Amino acid sequence: MPITTCVFDAYGTLFDVTAAARAAAAEPGHGALAAIWPKLAEDWRRKQLEYSWLRAITGAHTDFRAVTADGLDWAMAAAGLSDPDLHRRLMALYDRLDAYPEVPAMLAALKAAGFATAILSNGSPAMLDAAVTSAGIGESLDAVLSVESAGVFKPSPEVYDLVGDRFGCTPAQVLFVSSNGWDAGCATGYGFTTAWVNRAGAPVDRLPWRPAHTLADLTPIPALARSL
Repeated sequence: MPITTCVFDAYGTLFDVTAAARAAAAEPGHGALAAIWPKLAEDWRRKQLEYSWLRAITGAHTDFRAVTADGLDWAMAAAGLSDPDLHRRLMALYDRLDAYPEVPAMLAALKAAGFATAILSNGSPAMLDAAVTSAGIGESLDAVLSVESAGVFKPSPEVYDLVGDRFGCTPAQVLFVSSNGWDAGCATGYGFTTAWVNRAGAPVDRLPWRPAHTLADLTPIPALARSL
């Protein structure tokens, strides 16, 4: 069955999650970040994901902005930083993360080829709206789907159900793209055709399912979708 719908994770896939810490480190008054921002960004992202998994497992759901703030709290404490103004600035910058350079042209190519396009993200609706608007990619998206509609974080099947609910397609008609190996793997188990955007060259996650395709960036997605 041919692909009709291309669905993307947001953070780390379309949007560069290191951009907030990098931008803050370059601003006046944030000299303490200059040497440590890569580690802070890494810790922030890791804790953000870990807390989302733990909340999903325990049923203690909250919106992704709160999870993101909790992850930043931990990362700043680990770095010996306790400046509330810096915390507020980093959270504000997270609302306008840079999109990866190939994203606008890639999405436009998919739309021109007749594919439906969407984001499926842990992000709250307000966070996603801000990021999409900042990146200027809204016209290339048919839907921005948030886990808040399901009340649980990825990789719950209830989240992946949102795609079929919105587009009336079967899992076999969906190309799901994520920079998170665990997300792509679990989406494979759900029934999506998957592409893992492995920008860092990381090893594949040891899960019962693996991504169907592995790419270095998003540039090949339109050609891949047409070939399936």
